[in-house]
Amino acid sequence: MSKQPAPAPAPVPAPATEPAAPVEEKKPEKKAKPKAPKRRIQVYKLYKVDGDSLARLRKECPRCGKGYFMAQHGDRLTCGHCGYTTYAQKKQDPHA
Repeated sequence: MSKQPAPAPAPVPAPATEPAAPVEEKKPEKKAKPKAPKRRIQVYKLYKVDGDSLARLRKECPRCGKGYFMAQHGDRLTCGHCGYTTYAQKKQDPHA
């Protein structure tokens, strides 16, 4: 058997002289959306006074107690203090 010469090692690639500079893309500036001013509800709109009697016009929160009224939304009542929410019952169609 004859000995064959060992294969020559693969040449090592030369290191790059300088890495390519990354191209910076300019992002469009974000525009600030105008915010509506916060409106606090007037307290006199929450009660109705008839002579000596006082009636509350909105439902109060069952968790927080007296003085915390529920906000009226389209399909629900929500407490702004604790987040308690009750959903309104959907009306059934009698012809369905």
